[in-house]
Amino acid sequence: MMKLAVVCANGRVGKLIVQEALDRKLDVTAIVRGENRTATASVIQKDLFDLTASDLDGFDVVIDAFGAWTPETLPQHGTSLKHLCDILSGTKTRLLVVGGAGSLYVNAEHTAQVMDGADFPDAFKPLASNMGKALDELRSRTDVIWTYISPAGDFQADGAKTGKYILAGEELTLNSKGESVISYADYAVAMVDEAVNGDHLRQRISVVSES
Repeated sequence: MMKLAVVCANGRVGKLIVQEALDRKLDVTAIVRGENRTATASVIQKDLFDLTASDLDGFDVVIDAFGAWTPETLPQHGTSLKHLCDILSGTKTRLLVVGGAGSLYVNAEHTAQVMDGADFPDAFKPLASNMGKALDELRSRTDVIWTYISPAGDFQADGAKTGKYILAGEELTLNSKGESVISYADYAVAMVDEAVNGDHLRQRISVVSES
């Protein structure tokens, strides 16, 4: 049975990923800083930055569901990911990352990103920039087996679970309605699919709802 750990599992995306993995009868461990609020009984109660290589030893997949939203914590998108990479360096454990949509490309040349657009909200630019920088640093890691999964532009916390999604690459992809949208629940489905299948090693992929 696959052994999977979800870091920052108490978050809204993290909890859904834990539940999705449990529904598929995977061996799931929640890594949380405080009291466990997920559905799994297997828990490591520890701050992400205090995790060691021995804490993650034996897991097939580690899913990084870290999120930071305040100006002073935004740089932690990069520092937290670097820490996880450092303690997984040289191991066979795959690292899957809950990413952002702002760094998706909007042209075939991959020179323009969503966050560069004139209509991209100013309020989200610092978040998108920090997440984009973390992805750039991740791309340089050849010592870690990583996969970065960007959601659609409209990432809906309370959206319905359909169990269906379009798997795309580095470019912003629209569904048949011309929309870039996905629910947290369907994103969790895509994340666990990738955990199980491992089809996109050292790649950034993206997902969007079918309709």
